[in-house]
Amino acid sequence: MNGIRFIVLGSTAGGGLPQWNCNCANCAAARDPASGLRPQTQSSLAVSTNGADWALFNASPDIRQQIQQTRALHPESLRHSPIKSIVITNADVDHIGGLLTVREKQPFELFATSAIERVLDDNPVFKVLDPAHVTRRTVRLDEDFSPLPGLQARMFAVPGKVALYLEEGEPELGLEGEQTIGIEFLASGKRAYYIPGCATLPDWLADRIRGADLVFFDGTLYTDDEMVRAGTGVKTGQRMGHMSISGPHGSLAHLSKLGIGRMVYAHINNTNPIWRCGPERAAVEAAGFAVGFDGMEIDLA
Repeated sequence: MNGIRFIVLGSTAGGGLPQWNCNCANCAAARDPASGLRPQTQSSLAVSTNGADWALFNASPDIRQQIQQTRALHPESLRHSPIKSIVITNADVDHIGGLLTVREKQPFELFATSAIERVLDDNPVFKVLDPAHVTRRTVRLDEDFSPLPGLQARMFAVPGKVALYLEEGEPELGLEGEQTIGIEFLASGKRAYYIPGCATLPDWLADRIRGADLVFFDGTLYTDDEMVRAGTGVKTGQRMGHMSISGPHGSLAHLSKLGIGRMVYAHINNTNPIWRCGPERAAVEAAGFAVGFDGMEIDLA
């Protein structure tokens, strides 16, 4: 295999679809087999350059289910896993909770920034990851690292905020640092990005991803006040550190101008109307964008 292979293991924001305590229109439809809307798990991406060895980007609480439903990640002998590394993009529960599942003395490398490592170190439950088997790799922003042979990757800060459980008072919004990052992939002349959380799209970020072969981007909410209007929450997307899709300042308008080969929305909230047929999904697809879903595969050859 030449190039990079991507499998979307989980496509939703925290809570999944359906969310366990939600009966919004999307969650109700996802519980109904006749609706055509399949349940989706929480945000994670698998990447390979040879089809045999895989790196996971974020460890969702649904990781056991995601591995089970992805043939490429199944063990091939008594004790084996094709998962060679896990890379964490922020300390949100929906991105680190799955680390508690992959604790059965299976060797892999764990890549994270020093800020995210401190979060793991401060919570003793993550000591279940036996250091004799799990090798921790601290990654500095904008420095190359290799989560797999033949795959060059780079972490870079994107506007965001600290994880909800780390907030003390009103958090700084649009913060650029080690707490929220994007991933750049380079292999076989291809360039791709995974940015599951992003509060704004400043000019420097637009210039960085311009002309990329593939971008997975934060699609949490279609409109900033979506959860407020739906009655499912009191926070706007901006307060949660997520850029909305729609509007003149939304990601759809900005990303459409960047000459990106393939554009996929990821980390999509359970309330987002792009899950179902309608004007919102039509607008996204008319712009040439795809709505990510569990099991979606993309090969950049």
